[in-house]
Parts: sequence; C-alpha cells; structure tokens
Amino acid sequence: MPKSSPRVLLLDVMDTLVHDPFFAEIPRFFGTSLRQLLPQLRAGAWVEFELDALDEATFLSRFFADGRAFDGPGLLATVRAGYRLLPGIEPLLAELRGRGVPMHALSNYPRWYRYIEEELRLSRYLQWSFVSCNTGVRKPDPQAYLGAAAALGVEPSACTFVDDRQSNCAAACSVGMDAVCFSDAASLRSALVERGVLAEAHAVLPDEG
Repeated sequence: MPKSSPRVLLLDVMDTLVHDPFFAEIPRFFGTSLRQLLPQLRAGAWVEFELDALDEATFLSRFFADGRAFDGPGLLATVRAGYRLLPGIEPLLAELRGRGVPMHALSNYPRWYRYIEEELRLSRYLQWSFVSCNTGVRKPDPQAYLGAAAALGVEPSACTFVDDRQSNCAAACSVGMDAVCFSDAASLRSALVERGVLAEAHAVLPDEG
C-alpha cells in the first residue's frame, strides 16, 4: 500500500533541481581542476556566505585564502550562466504543480538564489521559503527541518524532504520527516508515486485497426 500523501514537499535546490556550477564551471573559470582549487579557498567563507554573515563583495574578497584579486564580475557571470534545471526536473515540477502539491525550497545557499530565480524562475513551481541565508540555519542542523515544518504549521511527518545528500536526508528522517535521496528525476518520480503524491504513468497504446 502506498503511504498517505504528504501535504508538503521540501526540496533541496542545488544538484537536486538545479545544476551546481561550483564543481565544473568555477574551476574552469580559474583554469584549474576542482581538486587543485579547493585547497586555495578560504576555509569557512562559503558557509558564512550561505548564512548571510558575509555580503557578496566581502565573500568575493575572501574567496581565496591568500586574498588574491580576480575578476569578480566574471565569476558571477560564469555562475549565472551555469544554472540550469537538471534533466527531467521541469516536467516533474510542472506535474506536481498540476496536482496541487505544495512545494518549498529547503536549501543551503547564499543570496545567489536570487540569480537562480532570475535565470530559471523556479517560483513558477515552488516557494523560496527556507534558504539558509534567510533562515540563518543550514542542513543538516535539525532546526533547518523543524523550523520549516513549524513555519508551515505542519508536523514533520507531513513533509517529504528531497536532497541529493544522504546525510541531509538522514537528518530529516531523524526529526520524523519522510526523505528521498535524489539521483535523477525518473527515480524521484517513482518515489513520489510510491508515496501517493503522483499517479502512476500509463503507457498510451496505439489504436487497434
């Protein structure tokens, strides 16, 4: 038997709905690999940026541990150009919207989420309700999940959380939420069918002549 339909979907954004340019486009911008780039970055700066403890200009000034100057506007342009919906995500979001499923972002991300909205208009499908730069809390902190449920006026058990990181899904489960670890849109749709959120797709048979 499918589970009863959850009233709310809480959706991670980066690498769940939207391609994250950090892993390929940003290293390419600096002419290096991710493995070579990571040791050069200032520890903790990204987390502070996600929590809105740093504004964009300060974050860029602290991007590298040695404080070197670089083309900040060029980096931002590269990031914005890298945002794109993952394969199969847009029709899935449209289907969920058509079914009237409430959807909210639950994302660790800085104010760059506004660039995502400008490029992709995700608000056609979901509300940007719980982004860490606005809530001041990051997954997998239990309060990231409990605070979202409380703000929506529902029990954690009324929510299904979707994220590409197993650690974030495990944290959601620990506070009583259902969770789906994202791998691709087709698998996510199957998981939502199992939960009664979406209907099983039926093949269209050719007319008999």
